[in-house]
Amino acid sequence: MIIFATIALHANAQTLVAYFSATGTTKAVAEDLARVGGFELWEIAANEPYTDADLDWRNDKSRSSLEMADPQERPTIRECTNIVPYDTIYVGFPIWWGICPRIIQSWVDNNVLDGKVLIPFATSGSSGIEGAVKFLRETYPQYNWQDGKLLNDYTEESLMEWVK
Repeated sequence: MIIFATIALHANAQTLVAYFSATGTTKAVAEDLARVGGFELWEIAANEPYTDADLDWRNDKSRSSLEMADPQERPTIRECTNIVPYDTIYVGFPIWWGICPRIIQSWVDNNVLDGKVLIPFATSGSSGIEGAVKFLRETYPQYNWQDGKLLNDYTEESLMEWVK
């Protein structure tokens, strides 16, 4: 784990890092991003946590496979934080099937994001973030989605540069 110094880069704006992490990889990135930027942190969590069997993408009957196969699927999430005070929200997730997991759609559907700057970030074993950003922009064109960043490999300096 990388230890970062906290720097308040957005003195006049309230910024939130909201993330979903099934295995802990995206969580570690989100924690580092929040620490570097001096941002608030919020976990987007499923009411029913994902098990290893749920995440077996090779099994087309696993929970994650079934969710991703159904565009209407919206996993139930735990209570959301009050996002009203935040101007900018970094939205983190692993890449599943080339896009964001359906639980991110549950979070978007459960929040009023008008007027917010939404900056996706992701972790992935093999895919880029471009497909997820395109998907979010097409699915939710009313919101201000930025290009985002894949954060598999990063340093304190690269995170600080990105949040500037």
